[in-house]
Amino acid sequence: MMPLPEILAGLRLNQDFMCNVVAWERLPSVESRKGTLPFPLPSGIAAALAARDVTSLFSHQTAAITAVSQGHNVVTATATASGKSLSYTIPVLQRILERPSARALYLFPTKALAHDQLAETNALIRAGNLPVAAHGYDGDTPRGQRSKVRQADGILITNPDMLHAGILPYHTSWRSLFSNLDFVVLDEIHAYRGIFGSHVANVLRRLRRLCAFYGSDPQFICCSATIANPKEHAERLVERPFTLIDESQNGAPRGEKQFILYNPPIVDEELGLRGSSVLAARDAALAFLAEGVQTIVFARARQTVELLLTYLRDELAYMGKEATAVTGYRGGYLPLERREIEQGLRSGDVRGVVATNALELGIDIGQLDASIITGYPGSIASVWQQAGRAGRRAGLSVSILIASNNPLDQYICNHPRYLFGQSPEHALINPDNLRIMVKHLLCAAYELPFKEGEEYGRYGDIDPLLDVLEEEGALHKTRQQYHWLGDAPPATAVSLRTSGDDTVLIQAVEAPGDPPRVIGEVDLDTAPVTVYEGAIYMHQAHTYLVDALDWDGRIAAVRPVEVDYYTRASV
Repeated sequence: MMPLPEILAGLRLNQDFMCNVVAWERLPSVESRKGTLPFPLPSGIAAALAARDVTSLFSHQTAAITAVSQGHNVVTATATASGKSLSYTIPVLQRILERPSARALYLFPTKALAHDQLAETNALIRAGNLPVAAHGYDGDTPRGQRSKVRQADGILITNPDMLHAGILPYHTSWRSLFSNLDFVVLDEIHAYRGIFGSHVANVLRRLRRLCAFYGSDPQFICCSATIANPKEHAERLVERPFTLIDESQNGAPRGEKQFILYNPPIVDEELGLRGSSVLAARDAALAFLAEGVQTIVFARARQTVELLLTYLRDELAYMGKEATAVTGYRGGYLPLERREIEQGLRSGDVRGVVATNALELGIDIGQLDASIITGYPGSIASVWQQAGRAGRRAGLSVSILIASNNPLDQYICNHPRYLFGQSPEHALINPDNLRIMVKHLLCAAYELPFKEGEEYGRYGDIDPLLDVLEEEGALHKTRQQYHWLGDAPPATAVSLRTSGDDTVLIQAVEAPGDPPRVIGEVDLDTAPVTVYEGAIYMHQAHTYLVDALDWDGRIAAVRPVEVDYYTRASV
């Protein structure tokens, strides 16, 4: 197997490759900077860290932990894989050891991230034999365990959707949590932008309102990837002042990275069209995978993931390499399958993965050596998040951004300094958007009646809005309080995201007489264009023909077929 430096040296000598390289940047390695805490860590926490090979803390970690200990709300915005999670794990564990009744709430934008952090937190707790418990609570939690989790002490790990619809409306069952809540941790806050972020900001308003009712006033600890406005974004999201720990304080080491911007060759001079970015990504990934370099390939669409995976497996098999060591990863795969892929990447058994941005966020997959980005992902922040999936704290890594024919991709190729010299984008939200906020006012009124003159976050006087809702029959005003009139909690009808929560299961019959087997799922609102009758559904490089779509049963019946085409709905 050829080491990575030799592969890159070979690419530099390859004229067919180099004539399409727009930029080749070398990002030098960075030495670590250690920090010192102004107080000793409890022996149990120190032992737990040592058991996890953490014998000292980086400067940004100690700065964040110190600021938390001084009572500040803190947002840490440093590079990928810089160890941000210890910035909140250590102060949370320390507080619970000091006051066993103290509670902490961890919120992650996806269930996968929440599950990942639950495993990591419990591993640290076990390593130090600490008298602390961490529990997950989401749609995957068995109903028989939910009552135990509601009464449990320690750390609760969930996502905003579950907090919104499964915890806040039932706060009387969570009295212990709300009465003793010392910390709220928001990780990956750069994901909370746009409509989703505006919804989450309103969920946090409702959370703080219930905390005040139960007599608690939690500190907030946030973490973010590199964005232009982490402090402003955290303060807009939480509506509290924050102390910022930024990249200038980052003490984590970083190995050297080579970043290549590649524009496929022109194939139509008259139209100015360039070759397929998908095929270029295939060729680039093969250069690394064939030499045993662990590689991640990002694609912007689920179907592109499956096409690239098929191409890579076919080529690797033709070369006599182990094709099954390359896998896909995207929404629609079952949770167990995704966990197995993540574990395979950490252990090294999986040598390559083709993924959507589902792996852009901080799920622990170890540190790979090469990342291929198929098409500009839409933001500078996403480019560096995806590029950051390759790169260890020591040693060389490479990232290649392969441009598509999209005008924005071509603009970047014509102006590469936009990518390397420009600040990442701002994360923007508008919690006061009335179409969003009114929905959460109804949710909040169900949780606790609004008192006349009560404020809602930083919006100020909401009485005029509540009066309108009363006129429409959604609320009833009595004794200077506004009450929800319905029976069911309104939160169940409010999605925090643009897509619905309902799914259609993909059920395959591998051979006549075999029992049906669920292989994946799709969102209900995308089912008409992905699993319509006669469509080709692709899963882990296998092709299936959709025989029927049962809307009532929410099941798409598929069977394996060998075809050399794929389908795309015309809408």
